[in-house]
Amino acid sequence: MRFSLSVFAFLLSLGAASSEPLVEPSLHLPHSDHLRVAVTLDACGGKTDARILDTLVANHIPATIFATGRWLKHNSAALAVLKAHPDLFEIEDHGANHIPAVDHAATIYGLKAAGSPEAVKVEVQGGADALVAAGVAHPRWFRGATAKYSQGAISEVHALGLKIAGYSLNGDGGSLLGASQTTKRIAAAKDGDVIIAHINQPTHQAGAGVAAGLLALKARGAEFVKLDSLEGDATGTPVAQAAF
Repeated sequence: MRFSLSVFAFLLSLGAASSEPLVEPSLHLPHSDHLRVAVTLDACGGKTDARILDTLVANHIPATIFATGRWLKHNSAALAVLKAHPDLFEIEDHGANHIPAVDHAATIYGLKAAGSPEAVKVEVQGGADALVAAGVAHPRWFRGATAKYSQGAISEVHALGLKIAGYSLNGDGGSLLGASQTTKRIAAAKDGDVIIAHINQPTHQAGAGVAAGLLALKARGAEFVKLDSLEGDATGTPVAQAAF
C-alpha cells in the first residue's frame, strides 16, 4: 500500500507539472491613421514556396521570415534571395529544429515539446547560431514552433536577449486552409495586424492564397512593415493545454 501511494503521489506531481496552461502571445503594431500591417512568414522546414517569395520580391512587399536551422540547410537559393533584398526581408529565429518552446512534457499539434529549460535553450540558441552561421544578422525576435510557450520558456527566451513574436491574424491556418479562405483572411487584415503564414509548403493550396491575399492588401493601399520597426514584445494569452 505504501508503494502504491508513492506511485500515486508521483503521478499526481507529474500531472500538476504538465497542467500549466500554455501561452499563445499576440502582437499588434501601434495604431496608425492608415492600413499598416506586418507580414510574418514561418519557414519551418522542407522547401520554399516560390509563389509567395516571388510575389514579395516583384511587388516590393516587406516581410519578416522566421527560419529554422533545418530550413536554412536545405534552401540556400531562397536564402540568397532573402539576403539580396535586405530592404524587404528581415530573417529571425524559428529555432534549430522546429521544436515547441515548452519546458515540460507536452505534445502540441503532433510535435513533441522541448521538455526542459535546457532543451528550450538549445532550440532557441541553436536557431540563432544557425542564422549567424548562414551570414544573417543575430536575431532579435524568436517564434517557436506552434507559437505556443510555457511561462518558463518565455523567460528563457528573454534571458537569451530575444523578444517573443506573437501575431494577431492567422492567415493560413498552419498552411492547412484552402487558397480561397486564406486569401479572404489575409485580404481582410486591419490596421495594426501582425499576420502569420507559412512560406515552406509549396504543394499546399494555402500558398496561392497567401500570395493573392498580399496583393489584395497592396491594392487596398496597405503599408507593409517588418518587425524590426517595433520596440515592444508580445503579450501572452493563456490557451487550452495541448494533449500529452
